[in-house]
Amino acid sequence: MLKRLNKYISDSGFCSRREADTLIEKGSVQVNGNAAELGTKIGLDDRVTVNGKLIEPVAEDKTDRVYLAYNKPAGITCTTDRNVQGNIIDAIGFPSRIFPIGRLDKPSEGLILLTSDGDIVNKILRAENAHEKHYRVVVNRVVSDEFIHKMASGIPILDTVTKACEVRRTGKFGFDIILTQGLNRQIRRMCEYLGFEVTRLTRKRIMHVSLTGIKPGQHRHLTDTEMLDMNKALEGSTKTYTPSE
Repeated sequence: MLKRLNKYISDSGFCSRREADTLIEKGSVQVNGNAAELGTKIGLDDRVTVNGKLIEPVAEDKTDRVYLAYNKPAGITCTTDRNVQGNIIDAIGFPSRIFPIGRLDKPSEGLILLTSDGDIVNKILRAENAHEKHYRVVVNRVVSDEFIHKMASGIPILDTVTKACEVRRTGKFGFDIILTQGLNRQIRRMCEYLGFEVTRLTRKRIMHVSLTGIKPGQHRHLTDTEMLDMNKALEGSTKTYTPSE
């Protein structure tokens, strides 16, 4: 099956489609030794180079794509910008290009997924798909029954009211919360509305992928079973982006 040249290059992780178009326009891209043109279609036998560097094709079955679970320590920033001190890419030190799926605030910690597969990113992030994210939270005041009830029922933030969710006390100052939304800094804003300050926030689970067994600062590849479950859960998901917590 033929693939547009800019997608072929971006799928390899070399750059974005827009950046690929710029490289093509500048004459930096060759197909089978000849200068490429915008809109060129690439087949299995074609050889693509950018400034002389061979662009390897991506396997259609995604067997060469990377899917990682990482236990992010507090203080690491979820950005691919290598100029940012403490960026997540340098922190992991993975040998090939990857990028985070969503984000965790710099002070937050816990599970974040990273991948080289751009097709899966927005499907996971799309809030309407109701994919669960499980957080453990510690606050600066005693967690009361009233607090638990209000957090679970919905809090008015960011010109909306948060969806009803599952909230369970885990200690005098702690609680677990399971969200199916991805509003910006949602848990911190919900707590602030009720007069509480978050002192620690840890994401324990995304969908069926758990933090169990991954020490802070460590990562692991997703298992075949986890990938099968994820692809099944994402069937029918559209690629509409919604920022994560």
